[in-house]
Amino acid sequence: MRHPMTRRELLRTSACGFGSLALAGIASEQAAREARAASVSDPLAAHAPHFPARAKRVIFIWMQGGPSHVDSFDPKPALTTYDGKTVELYNSRQRRKQPERIMKELWKFKRYGACGQAVSELFPHIAQHVDDLCFIKSMHTEGVAHGPATLFMHCGSTNLIRPSVGAWVSYGLGTENRNLPAFVTINPPMSKGGPRNWGNAFLPTVYQGTAVGRVGVPASKTHFNHITNERLDKDLQDEQFAFLQQLNRTQIDQRGLTSTDMELEATINSYELAYRMQAHAPQIMDISSESAATREAYGLDLKHCEDFGHQCLLARRLAEAGVRYIQINYSDNGATPRWDQHGNMPQHMTHARATDQPVGALLADLKQRGLLEDTLVWWGGEFGRTPFAQGSNGRDHNPSGFTVFLAGGGVKPGYSHGATDEFGHNAMTDKVHMHDLHATILHLMGLDHLRLTYKYAGRDFRLTDVYGEVVHDIIA
Repeated sequence: MRHPMTRRELLRTSACGFGSLALAGIASEQAAREARAASVSDPLAAHAPHFPARAKRVIFIWMQGGPSHVDSFDPKPALTTYDGKTVELYNSRQRRKQPERIMKELWKFKRYGACGQAVSELFPHIAQHVDDLCFIKSMHTEGVAHGPATLFMHCGSTNLIRPSVGAWVSYGLGTENRNLPAFVTINPPMSKGGPRNWGNAFLPTVYQGTAVGRVGVPASKTHFNHITNERLDKDLQDEQFAFLQQLNRTQIDQRGLTSTDMELEATINSYELAYRMQAHAPQIMDISSESAATREAYGLDLKHCEDFGHQCLLARRLAEAGVRYIQINYSDNGATPRWDQHGNMPQHMTHARATDQPVGALLADLKQRGLLEDTLVWWGGEFGRTPFAQGSNGRDHNPSGFTVFLAGGGVKPGYSHGATDEFGHNAMTDKVHMHDLHATILHLMGLDHLRLTYKYAGRDFRLTDVYGEVVHDIIA
């Protein structure tokens, strides 16, 4: 008696079935069926912005832990006047007003540039670029702890799983270079939200950030994992990959999926991107071609800033290569974020020395190469620090008022926006919420935050939720 299926047919159909199960596990069917049909075939193709963009790309320099604004860019003479005295202030941790001991600024300030921006001794290199910088000194945000505030800064939500800023930008604009990811994060931390901070959440997989390197590994060792295959020659790899993609496409045909099933298509597209990266990504990550002067400028020969300098140089190379959203992370792998000095504010000097020269070099390098004009640089932490002391010489978290700065990409150079109160405790004048900053970043990229939506579970989601106003005063 002949079996209804030959052994060869059984193996062939079973193999396809296993592939189907694997792909189904990766993809979210619910999100896929609600995705944009128009972008299925080529989700990372460059999309036209909603209106003319001022910036083509973003470099976000994250200072994890919250640097003290009153010790860096927002001097407050009242802190010296009231140093050691007790003042009744609202404590965000305790959620009440209570007596707090004021602590003076720990570093001297000096005015720089034609704009006269005050910068403390912590940042002498960044100070040389104040005429290119746009300071926002009235920031406020959600979340008094690192976890919620970090998620809010990256995703616009303190607790729900939402797409990150970079994922939204990739979704809205696609990539400038088909051979590289649209969104790259360099040496990101695994704590305080971890992968959610560069995740795609319910957006299709292809918009997720690509992490290169990890905290604890020197940035000089940073590379895209599994990017080369030394065992097989290129012709054989090409054949294998073509066969793999043929199997993947067969699954779509056999499953009867419609063109709106974007998640499965995005997964397949991510395989194609990874394959193309083999020929292009290694040379982008290889800085051996950089001049001695460039290496010196970024501090690659200085132990205290070599690691972050390498990150900043990689960011410039990725921007030059057409990566749409690049994040540099000055962060820790342990429980204590870098700038989180609750009981030892002098430690701020260590972190400033590690980051100041590389950031200054990045700003100068982008400008010299003509990239700063259409690259938006964003520097800042998830919140600031209190004007009152914690312990003998520390400062606690302060989500109610802090400073970030922007550069390039259509913002006003040599400009300072907004103000905190006399102690630097609360944003008071021209307040800018994190939702507003997100809306403004999208606006500079040519994206209307009200129109950049994605339908999921019956609701149109956006980065700014139901909030956010573009801060037009900072736009040149």
